[in-house]
Amino acid sequence: MKPPRTGLLGGHGWAAGPTLLSSLASGTAAGTTLVIARGAGPREFGHFTLVLTIALIVAVGMLMSLHYVMLQELPRAEPADRPALAATAFLSTLALGGGLTAAGALLSPVLAVPVGVDARTLCFSFALGLSLALNQLTEGLLRGLKRYTFVATLKLAVAVVYLAGSAVCLLVFGIRDAEVYLLALIATNVVFVLVAVPGLGIVPRSWSWAPARSQYRLGAYMTVIAALTGVLFGIDVIFLNHWAGKGDVGVYSVYNGFPKRLLGVLFTDGVGLVLLPALAVADKPAVMRRIARITPLVAAGTAAVSFAASTVFFFLLGGGYPYSLGLMALSSLGIGAHMVFNLYSVALSMDGVRGARLLVGCLAAGTPAALACLAACVARWGLTGALAGFALGNAILVAVVATATARTYRPAGPPRRPAAQEGETERVEAQR
Repeated sequence: MKPPRTGLLGGHGWAAGPTLLSSLASGTAAGTTLVIARGAGPREFGHFTLVLTIALIVAVGMLMSLHYVMLQELPRAEPADRPALAATAFLSTLALGGGLTAAGALLSPVLAVPVGVDARTLCFSFALGLSLALNQLTEGLLRGLKRYTFVATLKLAVAVVYLAGSAVCLLVFGIRDAEVYLLALIATNVVFVLVAVPGLGIVPRSWSWAPARSQYRLGAYMTVIAALTGVLFGIDVIFLNHWAGKGDVGVYSVYNGFPKRLLGVLFTDGVGLVLLPALAVADKPAVMRRIARITPLVAAGTAAVSFAASTVFFFLLGGGYPYSLGLMALSSLGIGAHMVFNLYSVALSMDGVRGARLLVGCLAAGTPAALACLAACVARWGLTGALAGFALGNAILVAVVATATARTYRPAGPPRRPAAQEGETERVEAQR
């Protein structure tokens, strides 16, 4: 009998249809960002990027990593228990996220000062963060239930609607206000959730305190990781907004944020569509050894794709975004290292408490140096410094996590023979 075909990380076939649909959805979303960047201009696109960056950070506290918990727990749970798990996770996130959004809106005049933005920007960020948290959780629930085709099709449909609406606003009505497109993004996230939730079979009365407490306990390590990475990979925009301005934030987003986000989404929605649930039950030492072997290829391939794609993007954007070959090469190196770190991070996050603890330790060790490097570079060289600091910071993190993972997941040696047997073997060899 022919053995089943296996993927890179072992034992699971490839879902070509959902992967293709998810890739198309990601490409469509990227196209929408490109349309907004070109039509709105660097300053308004910089504002759009700033709000999105803050929203991604605050969404961490709203979501508390329950989407990752569901990716691990739903495949392992009995079918009869899955609706209650989904209901508990969704309703808990809705309550926590809604409470934080209301508090953020009330306290925005105070909170906006240390962030370096105005209160209105912060209110938009909290509203967008809530929609992103619910969107990500719903995706995690659908993937945990292995409804890959449905989630991919829905994402593609919503992405097409957002692209069409943005194109009409820019090309027909000439609207260049970033807040219009932020409101549209919030609306598309809400539509995705409203369409997807009925299929999950969520019944409010099935919410239970015991599974909620268990889910948040399991998500605690992942939340620490998400908070550290959210700040680490989002504060570059906040630093640049402080030391340079929204115009440079818009240009930086095209050099770095746009290709980084596109490749990350393609990984999550394409490869990760099937990979993440598979990693929950995979042999982790074997996975880590395979990742260590392919990291040079991942870094080089990602850098090459980023460089080529961004060159095309700059051509399409026109003269409003100045192109520099050196800056593009610097950005590509940073994105290549960032993708390697993401690969390690995803694999460790699916290894339960052991992997989460290791990743937290790596972030705790590498984050201070990475942030100090980034801040110094941005303060001194602005846009160029932001790209250089991002690349150096990711190189530091990759070095830390690769070293720690190799030590933790190294293969066990051959079983040691009893001392009496070893002595007998040595006596026989001596006689020979």
